[in-house]
Amino acid sequence: MNVLLLSRYTALGASSRYRSYQYLPYLRTGGIQVTVAPLLTDRYLERLYRGERTSLLDVAGSYARRVGDMLKSSRYDLIWIEYEALPWLPFLVESLFLSKQIPYVVDYDDAVFHYYDIHSSAFVRAVLGHKIDRVMRNSALVIAGNSYLGDRARAAGARNVEILPSVVDLEKFRPGEEHPRSVFTVGWIGSPSTEHYLSLLRDPLATLCRDGRTRVVAIGARRVALAGVPFEIKPWTETDESPVLSTFNVGVMPLIDSPWERGKCGHKLIKYMACALPVVASPVGVNSAIVQHGVNGFLASSPDEWVSALSQLRDNPSLARAMGREGRKTVERDYCTAVTAPKLAALLMQAAAHR
Repeated sequence: MNVLLLSRYTALGASSRYRSYQYLPYLRTGGIQVTVAPLLTDRYLERLYRGERTSLLDVAGSYARRVGDMLKSSRYDLIWIEYEALPWLPFLVESLFLSKQIPYVVDYDDAVFHYYDIHSSAFVRAVLGHKIDRVMRNSALVIAGNSYLGDRARAAGARNVEILPSVVDLEKFRPGEEHPRSVFTVGWIGSPSTEHYLSLLRDPLATLCRDGRTRVVAIGARRVALAGVPFEIKPWTETDESPVLSTFNVGVMPLIDSPWERGKCGHKLIKYMACALPVVASPVGVNSAIVQHGVNGFLASSPDEWVSALSQLRDNPSLARAMGREGRKTVERDYCTAVTAPKLAALLMQAAAHR
């Protein structure tokens, strides 16, 4: 079977890397040949993470390439789309460039429909507010990273909806060696677009750091300053991701409770757990399903709950190790490619049968 993958990003983009690219070797061994056609380039992402604007000429070039790829879609048995084919353009425009005879699958690990339906502009809401619903409704299959996204697809009238969580390859994410550490390290991983969530922990972390026994490390952040908090920013690289995570004592995922955050897939937590780290997270969306409170980590809503959870893990290393082991078991059972890759292959084959 030949599949055209219209991904949003190259492998530099986390959503594309984990929702599609990491599966390509497995799919290939099963006879599913995937041609990758990302919309946005590495240069776009590099500029985005540096806080720089991308020129309109570069964006226009990306859209022109995407239209060219879409016009070739009749050569394939299936089209696999990350989110949508042409962001910020109406569904009618997208449908003009896709072959009517070739079924397509759409994949979501974020509530991208909220880009449009709760946008501050009334014009955007009017023109694009129901775009993603139409994309979902006309697909052969919607693959959703969690139930919040799946429920939206069903409400939109999608014929076939399957939940497939965001996962990791356990060969790449492994527990590190245990070493005694004089300073307790609270770790976070993300990108400049999500680093603002760390500000939710400013007061709890300042409280913990007063006696000099706690510090914070953020992988992938650009510029974060938390008053009273010893803070270190480490650049993200794919090769160093797991080794740096393994230097943490605990992984955190603070979130606000709003529609966008309810659509997140908790991938930070899954990475931490794969490295046998205990976790502390806001009880928002899928976080409450991934974290078994008191077993593989803690759920914390208020500043006092964050301080209590992190203090317990700092002051009780045996508890932290036990929770880390439980987290690793959670990933081995539900959140690794060994579990989801066969499911994804079967789903793509079934969707292609709609031709």
